[in-house]
Amino acid sequence: MTDRDDKTTHFGFEDVPEGEKAGRVRVVFSSVAGKYDVMNDVMSAGIHRVWKDAMMDWLAPRAGQKLLDVAGGTGDIAFRFLKRAGEGHATVLDLTEAMLVEGRQRAEALQMHDQLDWVTGDAMALPFADNSFDVYTISFGIRNVTRPQEALNEAFRVLKPGGRLMVLEFSQLPNPAMQKAYDLYSFNVIPRMGQMIAGDRDSYQYLVESIRRFPDQETFLQMVRSAGFEQTKYRNLSMGVACLHSGWKL
Repeated sequence: MTDRDDKTTHFGFEDVPEGEKAGRVRVVFSSVAGKYDVMNDVMSAGIHRVWKDAMMDWLAPRAGQKLLDVAGGTGDIAFRFLKRAGEGHATVLDLTEAMLVEGRQRAEALQMHDQLDWVTGDAMALPFADNSFDVYTISFGIRNVTRPQEALNEAFRVLKPGGRLMVLEFSQLPNPAMQKAYDLYSFNVIPRMGQMIAGDRDSYQYLVESIRRFPDQETFLQMVRSAGFEQTKYRNLSMGVACLHSGWKL
């Protein structure tokens, strides 16, 4: 028995053995894969698109760069990156094969399949060599990782010297009254939308709960630094509903 056999982590508001979380996350995203993009639009009134564009604005992709997009699912970030870069290559890694199937279909429709690889894998144990990528992105996915610090450590490992990390994630509003209003919306509206549109209330209940369990902006910034990244910064989006964290492997 290892030390980790007795460790627990959060799955939404529930504490579960660490070894169970990945399987539970896989079940959630397998369930919602077919409606994932539609639900993102409905839940955020389309604002997630603005946040992802802001991520690309700050990243400023360049021709010839190699991107690793972890928890990349249906390819939203990878497609944006390649369109901005013009020439380049993107590898999309996700724990859930059903999400990657949706992404491959989008790539075929957009005639971008030659610039993309789709890999099923774990953010905590990336199946890539050291110093392989110019850019590492993860968008609304790191809160689903069992041990986020290990995912950040892996990001540092696979990035080339001079490589860039960018993390887009839901975060904490600095104003308590606004946070309370946002919580009322999240817990009362989003699971009902999940039931109506995707036929799955429980998965969207988990997604709402997982947002509340994620560290605040400063705490997560320290985790990025602990992985070895320098020149670390964050930017709040929509007053802190979402946040972009950036760091460099120097």
